[in-house]
Amino acid sequence: MAHHEQQRTCRDEGLRRAARVDANQEEVVRALRQCGISVEIVGLPLDLLIHNPRTNQTSLMEIKTEDGRLTKQQVDFIARWPGPIDIVRGPQDALKAVLGDALK
Repeated sequence: MAHHEQQRTCRDEGLRRAARVDANQEEVVRALRQCGISVEIVGLPLDLLIHNPRTNQTSLMEIKTEDGRLTKQQVDFIARWPGPIDIVRGPQDALKAVLGDALK
């Protein structure tokens, strides 16, 4: 199969591009890791899977810029997900969500 035919086949089978990464994601991930939080970048349906070893809590986190909005897919996922999800706008917001009063 020629390369261009293979590309067309992949598109025809409905494969999608990777999720767009918010500009502040790298800063958020760095800040969390510097505070001892385990972070896995998952991308879809939300940005991060995080674990706080101090509290043994695992949760999901969605990072948005100041004017960023949730996609319909994210809104639908959040509505049906039974576990904790934090939507944050930057590093301080993320640290507050995960560490709470321990941040002080």
